[in-house]
Amino acid sequence: MRVLIDTCIWSYAFRRNNKSYKKNSLHQGYTKELTELVKESRVEIIGSIRQEVLSGMKHQDQFTKLKNRLSAFPDLQLTENDYELAAEFFNKLRSKGIQGSNTDFLLCAVSVNHNLMIFTDDGDFTEFKRYIPVYLHTLR
Repeated sequence: MRVLIDTCIWSYAFRRNNKSYKKNSLHQGYTKELTELVKESRVEIIGSIRQEVLSGMKHQDQFTKLKNRLSAFPDLQLTENDYELAAEFFNKLRSKGIQGSNTDFLLCAVSVNHNLMIFTDDGDFTEFKRYIPVYLHTLR
């Protein structure tokens, strides 16, 4: 099954030279798993995740380098159904007192509509899973 990669996982992969990253074996595990998914050609990305990953670069050369690295992964084409289902998920979970971002619910909708797993370390998705049919990719 193909896997939709959340912003946090991409961030770990692109922070490998960061000292705190080098001390965190879980972050290293996420990066290793992402590398395996890339080798298996199972990686998917959507435009809003690309935007989040590219946002906040302090220097233009960092932005350009990261943009070039991400260009190997074309955006999955989304439809009206993806956005409408994301809104349904948002409303359903809000009625249960559960908060989430628009991007998080869009990931959930895309996962359902396109039969994808989500790879994230965001604990909110575990809570979402109690009420909506999302499948999470875990470390092997």
